[in-house]
Amino acid sequence: MSYCFIIPNYNHIHNFSSFINKLIQYKLPIIVINDGSDTNTELALRTLATEQPSITLLHHQRNLGKGAAVQTGLSYAYQQGFSHALQVDADGQHDLNDIDTFINLSKASPLTLISGTPMYDESIPKHRYFARYITHVWVYIETLSLQVKDSMCGFRVYPLAAYNILSDKVALGNRMDFDTEVLVRLYWQNCPITFVPTKVIYPEDGSSHFRPLEDNIRISWMHTRLFFGMLIRSPALLYKNIKRWLS
Repeated sequence: MSYCFIIPNYNHIHNFSSFINKLIQYKLPIIVINDGSDTNTELALRTLATEQPSITLLHHQRNLGKGAAVQTGLSYAYQQGFSHALQVDADGQHDLNDIDTFINLSKASPLTLISGTPMYDESIPKHRYFARYITHVWVYIETLSLQVKDSMCGFRVYPLAAYNILSDKVALGNRMDFDTEVLVRLYWQNCPITFVPTKVIYPEDGSSHFRPLEDNIRISWMHTRLFFGMLIRSPALLYKNIKRWLS
């Protein structure tokens, strides 16, 4: 079993160096994907990668979206022979103190995807907090289950073999739709998923790349596809869930 970090980055450079320094203490390779950032950010990332030998820096020539960046990192990690990749967002929202917990759970159950269940403080914008529940309800429908406690948290340990099987079969969303779609489809693929409560904050100086109109349309289309995918899989999903309830 071999682990690495996957860090998608689009114009997140404020405090990024201190963020990386916190990851370095875990003595794991760090794969940073520059998703078409501006010139200043790209230069800063190149400098940081030169100074830190544990960093591999990959580049998208233009911004393709967070989902595309994560997929680039996961595919690269799999090609390099890593068995697992821990995705962490670059914006400082995730509690890095939980990394050991995530990795230890993964080592105890190597085939399982370990995903965070956010515990928010007052820093989360109210509209985002309540909007998440719309996706939660859709995911309950798409899986015919309440097992997926949160599908939107980008703090995860992926078993790369399971992800690679999925990515070879289906084109996944490239932007804010990725986190939810990949989790639902891995659930359909019978990949075990364990959820871990973890603190998530919205830093005062943080920035969001969520595009209300474009991303909401994209997410709505994703849920439409997943809904009809659920209908096709409903007998198997019902059998799976009934079997779990009876066990």
